Amino acid sequence: MTNSSKFPILDHPTGQPSAFTAQALIDDVRSLRRIPAEELPPLCILEFDGDLTDWLVERRIARPCPAWACFHTTMFALDLDGLPCGIIPRTIGGPYAVLIAEQLHASGVQLIVGLTSAGRIAPGLPIPSLVVATGAIRDEGTSYHYLPPAREVACPSPIAISIGRQFSAAGFPVRSGRVWTTDAPYRETSGQLQQWADEGVLAVEMQAASLFAFGEARRAHVALVARVSNAVDHEGGQFDTGSHEAGLEILKALARAARSFLNSRD
Repeated sequence: MTNSSKFPILDHPTGQPSAFTAQALIDDVRSLRRIPAEELPPLCILEFDGDLTDWLVERRIARPCPAWACFHTTMFALDLDGLPCGIIPRTIGGPYAVLIAEQLHASGVQLIVGLTSAGRIAPGLPIPSLVVATGAIRDEGTSYHYLPPAREVACPSPIAISIGRQFSAAGFPVRSGRVWTTDAPYRETSGQLQQWADEGVLAVEMQAASLFAFGEARRAHVALVARVSNAVDHEGGQFDTGSHEAGLEILKALARAARSFLNSRD
């Protein structure tokens, strides 16, 4: 018995087609709920926490998008600096984020951006701050169903550069670099945090490696922005992502980067 056959996650037949597809699920939702086949916004943001989406809905900045055919989530539509956008709250973790990303991609969404909370690894990062992920350590499970085993996966879209520039222009503290993706946030150890810090990893989160592997395998344009909100060595309040007003400015900066990226592809 080979090493990989002892561990099914490392022996997934990534080159074989899927038996069950996102399109099949979308078709079922449309049929059961009588949802018309309408065009979705070109940019959709997967918001990990959901608090920002709640605030946008309360202020009527965002409204439900009736064209979104999904059993599991509600998409909210909003206009960001003239670009129609969708936002889906509480897509927590790699498996759930990719479940929804598959359906977004099959529905014609052109750019999918994960907006997630993250823990600080690099000592110099302020809290709160932003990290634009250019690559991710694959310490999770979903990516191995899309790509062969490897230590890391790179962001498959060049938009990460434009996102970083837009955040800098808007005055946000921002760094671009690698993150560590884990499925088990309560199993991070001090030794691991020090190891990744020594290797120049910026933050730890739960989605990037999964989304990047999906994007590479499906040829989908994806990106991930981490809102660094906590750290084991931080003496102030934990889980500080900044104000909702700042969150809206983050979304607007993402929309500006998305518009430039999408226009360059026309």
